[in-house]
Amino acid sequence: MARIIVVTSGKGGVGKTTTSASLASGLAVQGHKCAVVDFDVGLRNLDLVMGCERRVIYDLVNVINGEATLNQALIVDRRTDKLSILPASQTRNKDALTVEGVGRILDGLAETFEFVICDSPAGIEHGALMALYYADEAIVVTNPEVSSVRDSDRILGLLHSRSRRAEQGLDPVREHLLLARYDAARVTKGDMLGIDDVQSVLGIPLLGVVPEDKAVLEASNEGVPVIHFPGSAAGKAYQNAVFRILGKEAPESSLEKPRTGWLKWLLEGSG
Repeated sequence: MARIIVVTSGKGGVGKTTTSASLASGLAVQGHKCAVVDFDVGLRNLDLVMGCERRVIYDLVNVINGEATLNQALIVDRRTDKLSILPASQTRNKDALTVEGVGRILDGLAETFEFVICDSPAGIEHGALMALYYADEAIVVTNPEVSSVRDSDRILGLLHSRSRRAEQGLDPVREHLLLARYDAARVTKGDMLGIDDVQSVLGIPLLGVVPEDKAVLEASNEGVPVIHFPGSAAGKAYQNAVFRILGKEAPESSLEKPRTGWLKWLLEGSG
């Protein structure tokens, strides 16, 4: 049975698409058939990060509307045939996504793939709700700053109340925290939140910590998921996250963990 995993956040620009591309690529390299779906209708960035933008003929909305089959719309990754990409539409409105249509697509993907990664738009608009509705698991991507953590807490509330699992009284969506753009030196200076601070507020298990790394931008500009960049700190962090998703041993983060407690007090006191 396929694992449907939504990559989500409350705030834009935190690294969701980078995360979706790298985790999907890493799972495929490990030998698992994986599909990654772009739910950001109207923007469509996943195909750029994956380096397949010129190969897009049909998209997610075309399949929902019956204008193309799922097989026609899926793009097989050049690096591994175990990974396929389903791009979003740049010309449609997010309201084109329907619960029934998304369900048909995910059911179809689940027949072929072991993992389905749903790259969600930020926030709580329609596309984001469609991306998380069918999720079995959620990777909540946040940056180590107060506004990003606050918004991620809102997303956890939606997972608890607006997912299919919540509606049907099933086991809750399994949640993971991925902390991106982390800079230990800035944490030490007090310019950025620490790992323990973020965990103390969100209260979900830590999947990984991705350090600030210029290789992320370089990889994006080249249309290559950063997990494929040899020697990059971010790529290594995503590889470790892939191992944890698969239940394998991965090195513990050696990043510095400053003392905790003040963030929770700050958020509760200013709410």
